[in-house]
Amino acid sequence: MSTTLISAARVITPGAVLEPGWVETRSSRVSAVGAGAPPRDPDVSFPEGTLAPGFIDAHIHGGGGFSFNDADTAGAAARIAGVHLEHGTTTLMASLVTAPLDDLEAAVSALAGLVEAGVLAGIHLEGPWLSPSHRGAHTKELLRLPDPASIDWLMLAGRGAVKMVTIAPELEGGLAAIRQITGYGAVAAIGHTGAGYDLAREAIAAGATVGTHVFNAMRPLHHREPGPALALLEDPDVFAEVIADGVHLHPSLVRFIAGSPARAVFVTDAMAAACASEGTYQLGGLEVRVSGGEARLASNGAIAGSVLTLDAAVRHAVRQAGIPLADAVRAATQNPADMLGLADVGRLEPGRRADLVVLDEDLDVVATMKSGKWLAEPVNAG
Repeated sequence: MSTTLISAARVITPGAVLEPGWVETRSSRVSAVGAGAPPRDPDVSFPEGTLAPGFIDAHIHGGGGFSFNDADTAGAAARIAGVHLEHGTTTLMASLVTAPLDDLEAAVSALAGLVEAGVLAGIHLEGPWLSPSHRGAHTKELLRLPDPASIDWLMLAGRGAVKMVTIAPELEGGLAAIRQITGYGAVAAIGHTGAGYDLAREAIAAGATVGTHVFNAMRPLHHREPGPALALLEDPDVFAEVIADGVHLHPSLVRFIAGSPARAVFVTDAMAAACASEGTYQLGGLEVRVSGGEARLASNGAIAGSVLTLDAAVRHAVRQAGIPLADAVRAATQNPADMLGLADVGRLEPGRRADLVVLDEDLDVVATMKSGKWLAEPVNAG
């Protein structure tokens, strides 16, 4: 059984930052974590580096030129997972945009096999039960009310792999749909919504625990009509998705969310152009033009996902939003794991899967380990 001892200038654990610290892995698991000098000469040393859990992306549509909605679902998923792994994302969900129900059923069924195989952590349905007035980059004609039959159909097609569903609670049957979704053991998320503050509170009481990319594609905050964002951010039982790319949110709002009672979860909302060249792409049948690091609909200029990676989100949060590194890392690891109920990942502690990233002084990823295996054999910096 192979054992690897890694030392670093700092190790980010669930309750503290160890400076310096070390992590030992045995086979595919973390076997020990400690502060100070390691118990023996380390196999790999990063005297200026930060050791953190592998990143977890709970809301991602694509990358490397591929999308989870592509016809070759399995092939696309493998490519997407591969390119984001190079940026430290060791766990990811497959997010599907609104499409005809038959197409969604086929994609969910295909992706369920990859969840069962451990390639993906789950499936996120972002649509079709969204508000037409806050649809963002979703085809208006394909949006629909959350009728029980369509929810059952897609949830059953996933064989338990659908882990999260975004829904606009103001739609007819919206609150009942939240209860139906959570009854399947999935997470219900409030998003793409025009719901007011009071209705958002009702949705949370009905079982919703997530705000999908808070502030984006939802009724804005107003001093007499607070809207859903305030309802989400004041609740300590809510997880608030944050797209920390400098496009979706001003850095001050990233900092505000991170300091709110809600638990911040960094997501990329990345589409196919992430880790790929700029140009013209398709997202759910809509034409998207990617230029200057921004993805926007060709029809009206609305933001259409991002080209973000989670390592870049952590850098932005620390450098531009002024969030402490440990808090930024936890928003990309521990918090999304808790949001999705992933007991095996998100923390560096004994018994967890040996997924980890090493960040240099510039917060760039210099090494990634998944299930105890390095993505590329790191150069011993010690």
